[in-house]
Amino acid sequence: MQPTTKTAIKRIATVLLWGGVLAGFAVLLAAAVNDKEKAKCKGIRVSLRGDDRNAFVDVKDVKALITADKSLNPTGKPISQVSLAQLEKIVERDPWIRSAQLFIDNNQLLQVEVEQRDPLARVFTFSGNSFYLDGDGERIPVSDRYSARVPVFTNFPADAVKLRSEDSLLFAQMRDMAAFIATDTFWNAQVEQVVITEDRKFEFIPKLGDHIVYFGEGTDVANKFARLLVFYKEGLSKAGWNTYTRLNVAFRDQVIGTRRDGKSAPPPPMYKDSSAADIAAQDDDDHAAPAATVAAPPSKPAERNPDKKPVKTAAKPAPKKTPKPATGDRQKPRAIYQKPNQRNRN
Repeated sequence: MQPTTKTAIKRIATVLLWGGVLAGFAVLLAAAVNDKEKAKCKGIRVSLRGDDRNAFVDVKDVKALITADKSLNPTGKPISQVSLAQLEKIVERDPWIRSAQLFIDNNQLLQVEVEQRDPLARVFTFSGNSFYLDGDGERIPVSDRYSARVPVFTNFPADAVKLRSEDSLLFAQMRDMAAFIATDTFWNAQVEQVVITEDRKFEFIPKLGDHIVYFGEGTDVANKFARLLVFYKEGLSKAGWNTYTRLNVAFRDQVIGTRRDGKSAPPPPMYKDSSAADIAAQDDDDHAAPAATVAAPPSKPAERNPDKKPVKTAAKPAPKKTPKPATGDRQKPRAIYQKPNQRNRN
């Protein structure tokens, strides 16, 4: 037999061999799929993702959603008859569930992976209704069984789900402010209640300290909280946490404080670090500068003349003191925390 013929026969044999292997694999795969389709679902396994501290649904709640309709209950039913897409829609209808994914594993168990909604704040409206607000800006109904430990916003002006333009802007600012508080450990522990004022501004009552913080509009949130934190560290830590009745961070690059005792703030401390904040005191009380001492020019040495006696120089009269302002003209003192001047560094 010629070499070319032998080579051709080997190639044909190799092709037939691999063809048989692939055919056998396809048969086994079809049989496995057929067996799986005929197999019955043995049970349901649920896994929850989200903040465990504010979990408003549990494993039993999810299983109850799936098994509520007996015709859709997958347990004991052939896998080919289980409608995964329909069951996903049923689970995702729950307002506390953000998304759900269902599949059947190799052990014939229905795996249900659920992502919960995480509330950022609880909102109370003018009419007394309340709801939770999550990171997506979605409203979550209040649960009868659980209560999330989140900051509270009060006096929101609208109850309707579809908001007017001005209410939508206020809602967005409230969401941004709640999101920042939720992600910051210190402010999450410090901010207890945020009040929406009549002019659609924000102020809150902190847990530490007997004062109110006027926040203004819910914009530039991170910068306002950063300035307030510096004032807490550099101002209240020295003056006392109960020194001020009100702190105002609405103005750019400053914190204005109203003292409880009506006195002026202490003089500003000196900082060598230009990045540190200066606390400027606006003192309206009587702190007139002391009269400056005027130094007389040095007298020329007297000429040596024994016949003349030294002449005495008359003393220069002291400057008049500035009269004190009337009590009724005094303005209410306030302490101002101001951003350091970058041009004049110490």
